[in-house]
Amino acid sequence: MSITTEAELTGMKAASEVVALTLKEMRNFAKPGMTTKALDNYGGQILNDLGAKSAPYLTYGFPGWTCISINKEFCHGIPSDKKILKEGDLINIDVSAELHGFWSDNGGSFVLGRDVNQHQQLIEASKYILHQAIHAIKGGVLISDVGFIMETEAKKRGYKVIKNLTGHGIGRSLHEEPHEIANFRDRFNHKRFKKNSVVAIETFISTTSSYAETLQDGWTMVGNKGGFMAQHEHTIVVTDGKPIVLTEMNEI
Repeated sequence: MSITTEAELTGMKAASEVVALTLKEMRNFAKPGMTTKALDNYGGQILNDLGAKSAPYLTYGFPGWTCISINKEFCHGIPSDKKILKEGDLINIDVSAELHGFWSDNGGSFVLGRDVNQHQQLIEASKYILHQAIHAIKGGVLISDVGFIMETEAKKRGYKVIKNLTGHGIGRSLHEEPHEIANFRDRFNHKRFKKNSVVAIETFISTTSSYAETLQDGWTMVGNKGGFMAQHEHTIVVTDGKPIVLTEMNEI
């Protein structure tokens, strides 16, 4: 969407604070021995208490309030009573929701407890790359140029980017124009970021894979060559200068 009134900005801020707070609280609540379903129910209750509705459930009938992916699961992991969190797990939580007609999206990967499996370096790279990308965005900038920054920074650190997962426009629905904000220079994409538009910027930084494939459950995605992936995401408003990070409350 494009922000045209103060009321729209207020609405987007409110929706974004809800998803950001939910993500932060879920990250703090996660403990070894807990099921991903219990963690999801906790996040779902926060959304409900704040008057928000789960975006993946509302839009796609996703079997959970949030997406929780563990270790070699890259994204869209289904919360389950059979998945039990362990010390050192690489966990990704993606929280998106609708509040009073406004939609916002954020997500983040983190290590549960001690970094016994050495995933923290990947996580820090993903966070840094997201920061660099966000601060390169302003009205008129080519979307593909920001993708080039993300891929270049990943390669510098010995990582790859997932080419079939992208950021997207958001605001009045979960996915809007621009539909593809890739993590690489897509030479076929000549679109530019527009001032006052709202977009969800996200990283997909991988150890070995360049593409994500969907498992038989129809939702969960893993790498085409295995390995691990870190994702971090903010919803932002594009300006002529520094973007407004609407989901900064998630503390990514």
